[in-house]
Parts: sequence; structure tokens; C-alpha cells
Amino acid sequence: MKDLFTPFSYKDLSLQNRVVMPPMCQYSVENKDGIATDWHYVHYVSRAIGGTGLIIIEMTDVDPDGRITDYDLGLWSDEQIAPLKRIVDACHSYGAKVGIQIAHAGRKAEDAEKPVAPSPIAFDENSKTPRELSVTEINVMVEKFKNAIARAIQAGVDTIELHGAHGYLIHQFHSAYTNKRTDEYGLDRTKFGVEVIKAAKSVMPENMPLIMRISGKEYVEGGYGVEESIEVSKKYKEAGVDIFHVSAGGEGPIAAAGRPGTHVGYQLPLARAYKEALDVPVIAVGRLDTPELANAVIGNEDADLVAVGRGMLRNPYWTLEAASQLQKETAISKQYTAGFTRK
Repeated sequence: MKDLFTPFSYKDLSLQNRVVMPPMCQYSVENKDGIATDWHYVHYVSRAIGGTGLIIIEMTDVDPDGRITDYDLGLWSDEQIAPLKRIVDACHSYGAKVGIQIAHAGRKAEDAEKPVAPSPIAFDENSKTPRELSVTEINVMVEKFKNAIARAIQAGVDTIELHGAHGYLIHQFHSAYTNKRTDEYGLDRTKFGVEVIKAAKSVMPENMPLIMRISGKEYVEGGYGVEESIEVSKKYKEAGVDIFHVSAGGEGPIAAAGRPGTHVGYQLPLARAYKEALDVPVIAVGRLDTPELANAVIGNEDADLVAVGRGMLRNPYWTLEAASQLQKETAISKQYTAGFTRK
């Protein structure tokens, strides 16, 4: 049987285990310039020393006005490449593979003077009303994604993740809740996402897998369910997505009737549905922080990889601790071997 510490390989991505550090914004850029700092270096490299199989660097934006806040990472400039490469190279030296989440916040860009979106609909009553993107601007936006991904490749990453979840720009386009356009990008709400995927693949090495984070379900009145999101994702798979990272929500204020669960594993049914419907590797996420549960996700074949978010914020050595608790073999830096019971 496969377990959390069974190696995983897909195309040219080979992982020592099935533990994923999901992208989690640090809001720690110091000069509002999108450049990674020593905080980011320590944050990510410590998780590599801690045994994580795949580290996905936080949401990194394709445009200054595409950031959630002015303190987010960016890849709209060549000067942002080297600090990220320093992080990637160090993580590699400790056995981890590294991805990066490329994104644009769209209407959820809090610090943009005038956010942009598929339609001029504010996120909530406290948010700015965005300006609707023209078709010409959409074409430019696709190029911005392409250029940011090319810079990520220069930084040495092993995989790219496109952020198509949590109410950010790609999600805004494929959701009927946020896309009210009547042109080609409204008649086919997956068109923007498909164009970004194809642009990404055009600059990625042929055998580098492309991950997409997707909200498998929307928690708003009138939002889509898992069946609709799977139909959207079938088009994204056809365009070139190799692996889906299945999350949920984020597109609007949560209605009481659609509030997500707070119990452990509440998003697992979404990951399982994706795995069954699309027949591609799937990353599960959502309160999977205990080693026994994370291991069961793999053993029960609910997903192929397990993202551990809050648990890894609490403990950068979560993976080593999980191996110890589960009595599994894993590589441990020689400096720390005395602290862990070997199988």
C-alpha cells in the first residue's frame, strides 16, 4: 500500500514523500517591491530541512496591482528572480522540490488604487469596486502570466502552480458569480484560464508538470458546486493542467447556508471527486494536520499528495515528526538525527 512516505513521481517531478507545503502568504516583503527577503529564505528552507517533499512558494503576483497587499511577492521584474533562486537552490540542497504559485488577485487586490476584474463587482461592502478589463487588457494579462512563469523557470523551480481558486482573477473569470460579461470571455468563462494555461505551457519545460489550485465548491448563494467545477477543470486539463490542488471557497462573503465545515478533512470529498472524474494526480488540503489523517488520505487513495498548511506553520519539522509518529523511514539531516526515533 502507498503511504505518506511513499515517493511520488509525475513527469519530471520526483518527490521523496507525499507531503506538500501549500502556498501561504507571508505578507513580509519589506519595501513593497515584491522581492523575497531573509524571512522568506528562513521560512521555506527550514521546511526543506524539515523533510517536506514539495514546497509551493506563496502566491506570487504577475503585476504590482495584482497583489493582495503591497507586501506580497512578485515576479513582474527580472530583479525579483535572484532572491527566489537563492531560496530554491537552498531547498534543493536539503532534498525538497519547489513550486511557486503564480497569480493575480483581481478584485481582491486590496492596495491597488483601482483593482481590475472580469466584471465591476466589489468583493464586499468594504472593498473597492474593480474596473472591468477590456479584451485588449486581458490579452496583456495573459502575457504577464507568461512572463512571470518564465522568470520562475529561471529561478529554478520544479513545477508551476496557477492560482485558480479562492476568488482571485482566474477564479473570477470561470465563476458565474463574478463574471457577468457578455463577450467571448463571458460566453466561455473558461477562456481566460485556458489562455493562461497554454501561455504557461509555452514557456515551461516539456516534462515539467503544471498544477492548478482550484476551488472545488463555492460557498455563496448561487455559487457553483463540485459537478460544475469539474466540468470547468476538464477544459483546464485539456489545455495542459497536469495536477489539481483542490481547495474551496473564497469568491465572496460566505452565506450562512453555505458555510464550509470546520471538521478535519472537510474538503476531502472534493479531492476524491476530482481524482475519480479527471484521472489525474490530486493534492488534498484542508485541516489535514495530523500524521494519522494525512497518512490515511494516501492509504485510502483519496488523493495522491497531502498539503499541510497550519500544521507546518506551527512546526517546520512537521514531516520529520510525522515520520517518527508513523514509524516510517525518511531522510533526516545528520544534525537532527538524535532527536528522532528511527524505525
